[in-house]
Amino acid sequence: MTAGTIRFGTDGWRGIIAEDFTFDNVRSCAQAIASYAVERKLSAQGIVVGYDTRFASENFAQDVAYVLCGNGVATYLCSSPSPTPAVSFGVHKMGAAMGIIITASHNPPLWNGIKLRMNDGTSAPAEVVSEIEQRIGQEIVKASGSNVKLIDLRKDYIDYLSSFTMVAKVKESKLKVVIDPMHGAGAGFLPQVLNGGEINIEEINWERNPLFPGMIQPEPISKNLGRLKAEVVERKADVGLALDADADRLGVVDEEGKFLTTHEVFSLLSFYFLDVLNMRGPIVKTITSTRMLQRLGEIYRVDVYEVPVGFKHVSHKMLEVNALIGGEESGGYGFREYLSERDGALSSLFFLDLMVKKGKRPSELREELFSLVGPHYYRREDVPLSHERREELKARLTSLHPQEVAGKKITRIQRMDGLHMSTGESWLLLRLSETEPLIRIYAEGKTEQEAEDFIREGKRFLKI
Repeated sequence: MTAGTIRFGTDGWRGIIAEDFTFDNVRSCAQAIASYAVERKLSAQGIVVGYDTRFASENFAQDVAYVLCGNGVATYLCSSPSPTPAVSFGVHKMGAAMGIIITASHNPPLWNGIKLRMNDGTSAPAEVVSEIEQRIGQEIVKASGSNVKLIDLRKDYIDYLSSFTMVAKVKESKLKVVIDPMHGAGAGFLPQVLNGGEINIEEINWERNPLFPGMIQPEPISKNLGRLKAEVVERKADVGLALDADADRLGVVDEEGKFLTTHEVFSLLSFYFLDVLNMRGPIVKTITSTRMLQRLGEIYRVDVYEVPVGFKHVSHKMLEVNALIGGEESGGYGFREYLSERDGALSSLFFLDLMVKKGKRPSELREELFSLVGPHYYRREDVPLSHERREELKARLTSLHPQEVAGKKITRIQRMDGLHMSTGESWLLLRLSETEPLIRIYAEGKTEQEAEDFIREGKRFLKI
């Protein structure tokens, strides 16, 4: 990959370290961002640079800071690995113009990347990304680090999380919680927020390890949480909470060591605000998210908006409609009382407060949810692709016009983001990833078997 071919996907640019994600390419991106900031007269307002625990993230971040400095941009560099939501919070609190985070989020260990954040916590909108991409390839101006200001966002972020009123009651609960930051930047935050009361907090996988051992990638989904499931059962904990590598996503394991799908968690968090806290406001969901949210919207008489994949679409819609909550299938959730940013730690606190206020453990909360909206079962399968195969499937998705899925008549087709086929409450989505060389097959059914049948049918449509 050359500088001229760098393109930002659903949330930033990502590439394989030393192959695509090189120091030259990172510096080229930094120069493009610096040029944009200078031309938009944002230099004095400044840019915050953060990074996660991946291989050489701090070195890439330092080079970004030096390039920004070389262009006369006020530059604030985090002194230690920091969660993406902590950087977003810091950008907003400091009044900086933008944030740059060196992270590949949930991608496998060989990957790294760059996320961009605006002052309100949102991902950089398409028009900003386009202007930055057009500037990639400019001559790089690099300075020493003498004018880079080192900052520590950890304390301010912990203080902010601790300021929510529900934290005091959660701390005084006698819940036993196991936390898995997946060797990422979120290590240590929840224990610091919650320690000091009756709650029992134990943390695993807190050590920095860019190989992310024991998991395919640091994404808080079932297949990567084997150790957390086992620890919850062994320690007789009430719940297990997992954060991805840059801590903007949440995964939940129930007291029996079973994974709650991200759809169940999203629905339960929506239920928490609508029913338990009796708040009202729209819900914003991506096209890959559960139909349980539509049912909750009907029951509590709130609007539910659907947007393409990528939290940038969620956050911008949330601001537009003053949404109560927004989220996506990947486990990232944002809230009206916060920045327009996903936050795994804050989501964890809200989930714990739901358990406290309802006096129920996760499996019981799931049962209550299903009694309200009906059972929904979700499956997703990711299929790796070569470049040639990707182009072939891209064309196929455009030309496919199926009439039924697994013997059920299709009642609605959407091409907002891939090919989405509905058969009433159940659905199938075929979608090319914008951040990895994959095609993703998503399905939700009224039974586990129906969801499996839809996945199998998706493979048949794609001839894979």
